[in-house]
Amino acid sequence: MDRDIDDKVIHFGAQAGLGMQIASELRAYWEALRRGRLVPTRADVDPRGIERALEYAFILERVAPGIGRFRLAGMHLNELMGMEVRGMPLTALFTPQGRKHVTEALEAVFGGPAIADLRLVSDGGPGRPRLDARLLILPMKSDLGDITRALGCLVAEGDGFGRPPRRFDVIAAHVEPVIAGAPTPGPLPLPVRPEEIGLDAPVFGNRRPALPEFDTPLATRPLSDCTPEERRAMFHVISNA
Repeated sequence: MDRDIDDKVIHFGAQAGLGMQIASELRAYWEALRRGRLVPTRADVDPRGIERALEYAFILERVAPGIGRFRLAGMHLNELMGMEVRGMPLTALFTPQGRKHVTEALEAVFGGPAIADLRLVSDGGPGRPRLDARLLILPMKSDLGDITRALGCLVAEGDGFGRPPRRFDVIAAHVEPVIAGAPTPGPLPLPVRPEEIGLDAPVFGNRRPALPEFDTPLATRPLSDCTPEERRAMFHVISNA
């Protein structure tokens, strides 16, 4: 069932245009990568398979509850923000009102797993025409086997982008469990704000946001006793993906 944020039934099929086409193509590609599995892995993604959608596409990494950080992002997203979005949280593209819905959608995607399909709007103003947009988020596994990656796209349409940055509100959302009949997670009781883990803070020199601290040092604990988040904290990602 597709519903807007006021719980009124809407129909995504009525939204034609580029956003519908790109989202449909990206989802078909993701479905093909599954090959009977619950979700594909990050390593399965080949940019050559999504050439038409590439400038609108992105890959997210779940770094905290309700927070997905851009690992890769197409030029369309950079143009909307007027800057490179890689390393920024997805919520940076949203108004304070819209961020709540995005954090809930992200936790459904990673925790379900589930597919999130959202309709967005960026209201017009001086030097900024109204933009309608579509956001699709598809879950994937990391190299460690946990569902902490996502393939997605954001396609904004309007009479030009106008003056950046452009930020969006969520006007409708559809969350679909990957396994038919599986419930999607409820809203997060305490979503983590990006600034709490250093994602919104500027980084100077070689300083990086601090990793979460654990009660017991990771080096003294068996790997099998560590959570997926703790295992990922042992590694430093050096590659571009």
